[in-house]
Order: sequence, then structure tokens, then C-alpha cells
Amino acid sequence: MSTFSSPRTILSRNDSRPLYSSRPHQGLLHHTDQGATYTSVAYQQRLAEHGIAASMSRKGNCYDNAVAESFFSTLKNELVHERDYHTREDARAEIFEFIEVFYNRQRLHQTLGYVSPEQFETQNPVPLPGCLRNRG
Repeated sequence: MSTFSSPRTILSRNDSRPLYSSRPHQGLLHHTDQGATYTSVAYQQRLAEHGIAASMSRKGNCYDNAVAESFFSTLKNELVHERDYHTREDARAEIFEFIEVFYNRQRLHQTLGYVSPEQFETQNPVPLPGCLRNRG
């Protein structure tokens, strides 16, 4: 079954790996716009069941989603627009590789002082209760 579906489908599937594969700790924040899918009772209940806090952009404030929109622009321009995927599994595998290997570990980000997100998190640990990453 495909992992590239609507957010409603991803949250309703039993094997919703993209959302839960990292076993998020309590306090995870899920930020979206105020679209009908994200404001639905079912969607909000599913987030709550997994201890995920919902965060929504303010009406008419286009800057609230700037980081996410920048990421998807990068993904499309640096990977997707150059490819012709024959199956959803091909797309899923290559996009996973792009995000987990290249984007998070190798790609330098201007807003992070020209280091990768992984390097930035290592250099700037944020103490979060119960977060394994912060244990010595």
C-alpha cells in the first residue's frame, strides 16, 4: 500500500509508518494550515491518540508555513522534478533516501549557518524531557 496519500489516509491506516516510524516522544508538535482535513475531528483525535500536539497556522498568515513550504520546494526542485517514477515504491524509496541521507545529514542549510540539520542538532542540543537524543 502506498505511503503517498492524503493526510487523512495516512492517519487512518494501521501501518502509517511515515508518521510513526520514529516513535515520537510526548510533546511532538504537528504543524499544519487550517485546511478541512487538519481541522476535522477524526484527524485531531488520531493525533491526540498518539500524544501529538496539533499546531495550526493563523488565518491569513502565510509565513507560518514558510519552513515547510521551503522544504517541499527544495524536494521538488532538487529531486522530484528531475525524475520519472514508475511506481510509488520507487518514489517512496528515493524520496526517503533524499530526506534521510542527503537533506538531513549532508545538505548545508543557509538558515542553520551552512551546516546540515544533523550537525546543527548535535551542536545545539535542546533539552526535552524524555528525549533519547539528549541523554549522555
